[in-house]
Amino acid sequence: MDRLLNIETFVRVAQTGSFAEAARQLRVSKSVVTTRIRQLEDYLGASLFHRSTRSVRLSELGRTYLLDCEGYSRMPIRF
Repeated sequence: MDRLLNIETFVRVAQTGSFAEAARQLRVSKSVVTTRIRQLEDYLGASLFHRSTRSVRLSELGRTYLLDCEGYSRMPIRF
């Protein structure tokens, strides 16, 4: 599992509100997006999204995790 790819995918789904649109933007199949999100959820031990046939919404954990991910993306990289 490439956790950074999974996090990037999670952020894209959260931003677009759509697995299909995230897949299009990332230039991967929808099943790849689904797999990456499932791997991340398995790692975290909880659902990041509430899913229905018509919508995808962030769960409470998903909202918190998104804020964490956005915070890390603004941190300077030090080698």
